[in-house]
Amino acid sequence: MHATRPQRTIARPAVVTGFGFWSGRDVRLEFRPAPADSGIVFVRSDLEGCPRIPADVAHRVETPRRTSLRSGRAGVEMVEHVLASLVGLAIDNCEIWTDQPEMPGCDGSAWPFVEALDRAGLVEQDAPPTRRIVRETIRLGDDEAWIEARPAASPGAVFRYKLDYGPNSPIGRQVHHLALSPETFRRELAPCRTFMLKQEADWLLAQGIGTRATAKDLLVYGDDGPIDNQPRFDNECARHKLLDMIGDLALAQCELVGQFHAFRSGHRLNGELVRVLLRETEIVRTRKRCA
Repeated sequence: MHATRPQRTIARPAVVTGFGFWSGRDVRLEFRPAPADSGIVFVRSDLEGCPRIPADVAHRVETPRRTSLRSGRAGVEMVEHVLASLVGLAIDNCEIWTDQPEMPGCDGSAWPFVEALDRAGLVEQDAPPTRRIVRETIRLGDDEAWIEARPAASPGAVFRYKLDYGPNSPIGRQVHHLALSPETFRRELAPCRTFMLKQEADWLLAQGIGTRATAKDLLVYGDDGPIDNQPRFDNECARHKLLDMIGDLALAQCELVGQFHAFRSGHRLNGELVRVLLRETEIVRTRKRCA
């Protein structure tokens, strides 16, 4: 993304419906335009007073296998695909009205959200984006899983994710690398779906979780590969983890400039990196009006 682009919001509301993979509840999500400098905010339309939950790492609460936010009595969960879609399309300001705490799972990817946002269209706003530039290397984690931010060679954000669950995993070793832009996000990441191993899916079902979702809604890997489904890319799992990573880093509520590399990192480490970046990087705003 170019360093001097203006802030952007959507031109008109856009709706996505579906059901939550975890809860099984029907949910209606409505993206709405928002003023410059307001950021990304979730609004619980089903609760009295329509409480607002900023998509900020300060509101992040630890939840297994997904990213959740809470402000007071209101919370939202499984927000990473929605946030990745907004960041991937370089949308800075948006209200996301929802009538359930969990976002719709759709096909397990970000593509339904991207399609809705593209239909809504984009509007440039008379303000530059807030940016944070990585000046020195920051690394979190250990040999089993880590995430790292490095200074960028050029303006923008570059991402790389390596996935390796060992020689006996049916998923196999996968890597994906890209320089983030709306075009690369649409083409390389937005269609990539949530995945899990069959034994993980069986355990969740035994707990009464995810009973409405099937192997046709996401990638469930058995010993011989995906069950009742086919990958859209040879390295779709690594691409999806990168998609999640971009959604989690959106909790910085600014445009990040740097190189972001990860090995088996998940939502917890991604969120921790955001907190460190906010402490150790400076806010930069372009004073000149963007052309």
